[in-house]
Amino acid sequence: MFTGIVEATGEVRAVEDTADGRRLRIGSPFEELSHGQSISVSGACLTVEEFEPGEWFSVFLAEETIDRTFFDEIAEGDELNLERAMPADGRFDGHIVQGHVDATATVEEIERVGEDWRFTFSLPADIERYVVEKGSITVDGISLTVADRREDSFSVAIIPTTYDVTTLSEKSPGDAAHLEVDVVAKYVERMV
Repeated sequence: MFTGIVEATGEVRAVEDTADGRRLRIGSPFEELSHGQSISVSGACLTVEEFEPGEWFSVFLAEETIDRTFFDEIAEGDELNLERAMPADGRFDGHIVQGHVDATATVEEIERVGEDWRFTFSLPADIERYVVEKGSITVDGISLTVADRREDSFSVAIIPTTYDVTTLSEKSPGDAAHLEVDVVAKYVERMV
C-alpha cells in the first residue's frame, strides 16, 4: 500500500522489449531496496527485480500493466514518479493508494493560478461514478483532491511543492496520466 506522497522522480534509463514482455530500468536515489519489493512507479505498483542501491532498479511489466497504463509508450529519458510502499509504522500523509491503475486520462488544460496550478484531466466514463468533488484521486501516483468535477473531466489544484517534486511540471496538454480512484468508493458501491 502507498500514500500517494511521491518521494522522488526517476529517469527511465533503459526499455527492453522481449518475447516475454517489457522491462524498465529506472534511475533511483533509494539506498534501501530489496528484490521483490513493491514500488509505485507513476501510480502503478511494480516489483523490483534487480537494483543498484542509490542508482537504479528494474521492473517487469505484465500484460495487464501494459494494457492499463501508458507504459507501452514509455521511452528512455522519460521521468516517472516514485514512492516506496508505506511501512506499517510510518506516517499516513496522503490517502489509501493501492498502485492499481484504473484508467489512463489525458491532460486537457494547465492553468497558472497565482503561485499554484490548476490541472484539468479527462475523465473516462468507466470510472466517473467514483470521482466526486473534494474526494481523493491519484494521478500518476500523486494523492490529490478533486477541486472541480464536470461530466467528462475533473480538475485538481497543484501547490508549488507538488509541482516541483513530481512529474507534473513536465506535463503538457495532450499528455497521458494514470488514474486510480479512491478504493473506499469502490467498496461502498460493492456493498450497496
